[in-house]
Amino acid sequence: MSESAIADFVSTFNSDRMTSAEPVKGRVLLSRKRLVLAVNDDNKLTIPLSSIFDVAVGHVPEDLDGFFQSTVTVAFEEQGQQFIAVIEGGDGKIGKFSTLLFKAILNGTDATIKHPVRVGGRVTDAEFVPAKLALKPQRVQFKTGDGTVDVSLAAVTEFRRTEREIAGATRPVLQVRHMPEGESMLTMAATGSSRKMSILGRYLRLEYSDLMAELEELEISTDEKELLVAIYSGADNEGISLPQIVDKDPPKVTLMLNRLEEDELVVDAADGTKLTPKGQVVVNKHLEDVNV
Repeated sequence: MSESAIADFVSTFNSDRMTSAEPVKGRVLLSRKRLVLAVNDDNKLTIPLSSIFDVAVGHVPEDLDGFFQSTVTVAFEEQGQQFIAVIEGGDGKIGKFSTLLFKAILNGTDATIKHPVRVGGRVTDAEFVPAKLALKPQRVQFKTGDGTVDVSLAAVTEFRRTEREIAGATRPVLQVRHMPEGESMLTMAATGSSRKMSILGRYLRLEYSDLMAELEELEISTDEKELLVAIYSGADNEGISLPQIVDKDPPKVTLMLNRLEEDELVVDAADGTKLTPKGQVVVNKHLEDVNV
C-alpha cells in the first residue's frame, strides 16, 4: 500500500473473497483509500473504501458465529458481486479501528444541509446549502460557506431517514431532531451518495446506541434530573446557587453531585460543574418528556 496507513495492527480476520474457509491471522492496514487484510505478500485482500457499502460493529455472520466475538464486519462490492470481511480484536482495538474506518469513508464527503428546518413549532425559511461532512468526537460536523453546523449526538432525540427533492432530484435525506439549546430543533442533511448516507446512518445509530446503553444501566432520581437541568441551564454561573434552584440543602446537593460524577454525568471544570455527553442525553430526554 503506497499511501500512508492510518491504522496498522495484527488481528484475526476472514472473508468470502479469501482462499481460507476459516479465520486467519495477519495484518490489517487502513489508509484513506483502501483497507488491506494481509496474511503475507502472496495472500492479501485489498478493499477500496469506495466499494464499501456497509460497516457493522459487533455483528458476526451466522456461518462465522463461534469464531469471532468483538468484530467489525465490512460489506463491499467487487465486479458486481457483494462480499463481506470480518475483522476481530479486543473491544478497545475494534472501537478505535471502527471509528477510523467510518472517518476514512465519510470525512470530506460533499453534502447539503438545511439548518434549522424547524425551531420548536416554528418552520424557518432555511434552504439547502452545500457543505462538507466530518465526524468529530461525539458529534457530526457540516462545514458550509457561512460557518459550521455541529450536531452533538448527546443532544439528539431522534434520527429518521426520508427522501426530499433537492436541486431537481430526489435524494435520501437524514432528519435529525435535537435539542442543542434546550429547545427542539430539526436539521436535514443529504449526500449525493446513497451508499454514504447508509454508512452515516449506521455510524450515528452505533454511537447513539452506545450512549443509550450506558444510560439504561443507571438509576437517576427525579431530584438528580432536576439538578442536571439546572447545571445545563447555567444557573450556577448566573449567581443563583444550585441548592436554591432545586430547593435542597447544600449537603444533599453535594451528595447528589458526587453521585452524578461517579456515574459520569457531570464533571468539574475550571468554570464550574459541566454536563458530560451522557449527562446531556439525560437532560434532553427529561426536557422532551416534560414538553410532551
